[in-house]
Amino acid sequence: MSTPHDHNRDVAVHGDGHGELPARFENPGLHEHTPRQADVDPRTSKRVERQVLALFTLSILGTIAVIWAYFALPPGETVGSMRVSNLVLGLGLAVCLLGIGIGGNYYIKVLMSNREYVEERHELRSSDETREIAVQMLKDGGEDSGLTRRGALVGAGVTALALFPLSILVPLIGNVGEDWNVRKFKHTMWKKGTRLHTDPTNRPIKASDVTIGDVWHVIPEGLNELEHGMLDEKAKAIVLLVRLDPRDIKSDQSPAGETWGHEGIVAYSKVCTHVGCPVALYEQQTHHLLCPCHQSTFDVADSCKVVFGPAKRPLPQLPITVDDEGYLVAQSDFAEPIGPSFWERATK
Repeated sequence: MSTPHDHNRDVAVHGDGHGELPARFENPGLHEHTPRQADVDPRTSKRVERQVLALFTLSILGTIAVIWAYFALPPGETVGSMRVSNLVLGLGLAVCLLGIGIGGNYYIKVLMSNREYVEERHELRSSDETREIAVQMLKDGGEDSGLTRRGALVGAGVTALALFPLSILVPLIGNVGEDWNVRKFKHTMWKKGTRLHTDPTNRPIKASDVTIGDVWHVIPEGLNELEHGMLDEKAKAIVLLVRLDPRDIKSDQSPAGETWGHEGIVAYSKVCTHVGCPVALYEQQTHHLLCPCHQSTFDVADSCKVVFGPAKRPLPQLPITVDDEGYLVAQSDFAEPIGPSFWERATK
């Protein structure tokens, strides 16, 4: 009987020290190959080939639709035009990817050879003869895959793969000349004397109409009268108005000590300082304001400072007061840029 340290014999000792087991087992070899229907029936093979060809062609058409929609259906200034543009672009991209993915997967599973081959290990540097054999094996594999006999299918697949990147590159290239002036985020429509109106009914708000615990979605007066750029201005100027018990407010002053609220009524930008999602989930008992995208949480009673989540700075506060008629008006624009932080976020 050999010992555990005897490496010269092809036997091994049991863990309990009794009996012997062979250290090597006979190679069972490959399992018997089972041909698929497409391997034995030419009609099935042709039918699958036509189906894959149709899927690749559909992908090509999807890419063309994306490029056409990008130029022919710009988002425009209305919600309806944006919805149509995004819908066509999304469907086109879906058709591109699904056509390539399903067609390629179907071809591999049904038409390409599914035989298993074994190549014995050899030295890293093969002989010239072995290399010639390997090259011939690659050629035979290409022939076995059917690619050399299915020119139309190969052409459609290559064309689909070649055109698909255009559905991503064209919109990117088209945005090269767009307006990237981030300084526009430093100013909004709010200015001294601008009344606070309800969103979307566009009614002015009296301070007496706002009770403790109320939450109002607010836009600046005159927003709906803009002919162009209304959506852009609204995206920057949206405000959430909340009335708290004045005794619960920890801080309601600017860095210079000015009061920015009115009898417990405070107004803050709805644009999250993390990535710009609309912050609108208010918890009355804790006075916390939650962003639904990434759960950044702000304390309305304490200048909307961040109490949880990835946001790095408080929501900008809109200074408000009342006019002679008792309507809520802005004292000025936001004192700092709204929205996420960016590389030129200076307050002046």
